[in-house]
Amino acid sequence: MSLPRFSFSISATDSKARTGAIAMRRGEIRTPAFMPVGTAATVKAMRPAEVRASGADIILGNTYHLMLRPGAERIDRLGGLHDFMGWPHPILTDSGGYQVMSLSALTKMSEEGVAFASHIDGSRHLLTPERSMEIQRLLGSDIVMAFDECTKNGATRDEAAASMERSMRWAKRSRDGFDSSEGHAGRAALFGIQQGALDEGLRRISAEKLLDIGFDGYAVGGLAVGEGQEAMFATLDFAPDMLPIDKPRYLMGVGKPDDIVGAVERGIDMFDCVLPTRSGRNGQAFTWNGPLNIRNSRFAEDKAPLDEQCGCPVCATWSRAYLHHLVKAGEILGAMLMTQHNISFYQSLMATIRDSIAQGRFTAFASEFRAAYRKAKDA
Repeated sequence: MSLPRFSFSISATDSKARTGAIAMRRGEIRTPAFMPVGTAATVKAMRPAEVRASGADIILGNTYHLMLRPGAERIDRLGGLHDFMGWPHPILTDSGGYQVMSLSALTKMSEEGVAFASHIDGSRHLLTPERSMEIQRLLGSDIVMAFDECTKNGATRDEAAASMERSMRWAKRSRDGFDSSEGHAGRAALFGIQQGALDEGLRRISAEKLLDIGFDGYAVGGLAVGEGQEAMFATLDFAPDMLPIDKPRYLMGVGKPDDIVGAVERGIDMFDCVLPTRSGRNGQAFTWNGPLNIRNSRFAEDKAPLDEQCGCPVCATWSRAYLHHLVKAGEILGAMLMTQHNISFYQSLMATIRDSIAQGRFTAFASEFRAAYRKAKDA
């Protein structure tokens, strides 16, 4: 029996929280899911087998970075992103729009798309909805994201409305470009991205336009851009409810462990964030009792593992004292082990969330988790 192109099922709910699975030809994605970020065809400081062993079902690749280096056409000639990086499981690729706005010099936006200068060598490029779809096809993406404009934090309502409307026009062009490509047909899924900043009315208009176009899944975009957790949660109190209940809901770029728990409470199914890898390289570990900075001198002779409750290979083998030494000495192994622990912790968090929803005790788990995490932050 052939595996489906894309299907989503919900097996249990607890209030707005849901657990289920996305089935695709390269494998099943258990939801709620956290996608480690593999920006440049690698989850930084980790081998693909280690990422898989942590419990990850899917990773994220970055259209902007890969189109610039080594190039989407080159990756296609080399067999696609999965073969290139040695990850045979599902990959979601973002559209490149956010990075074009945030990283590129001399950016010029028009109805056609975004003209920009590469942050690597200054070369000029034009990224349009159609070109974004083509790049993601060349990469061999399993879940393709529509090309959008990420509304800047602090935009006025008129600015947010204009940005959202442009994203919706680009969403239709993304849908048309995706559908016209033989490489996508029968293989990949396409997700639309809701925009509208923090405004409930704009979010509703965006959702209605996306539903008219029709997508396999829907992302909540334009959050985690500096608005703060309180404002993000306030928006998530209404934004996911505007999207189809029988389709996956993906909150882009989130986040901290307590962000994830709060977003699951509000009906989100998928997440991605650079935080566990970036923080690991900088000496921060996430634990069930809150984050800790392994650079702190109090860990110099601490024989305990990073997290007594963690079953990852790092916590089973090395002490806080050793990790403190590696990170302070700038050893590559320090970044590798700290990252491996953080990715493992995030996947353990997601597995616990899924189990608690299935058991009908997610609300209790969320309360217990938040209390322990907040206590650690306040300490």
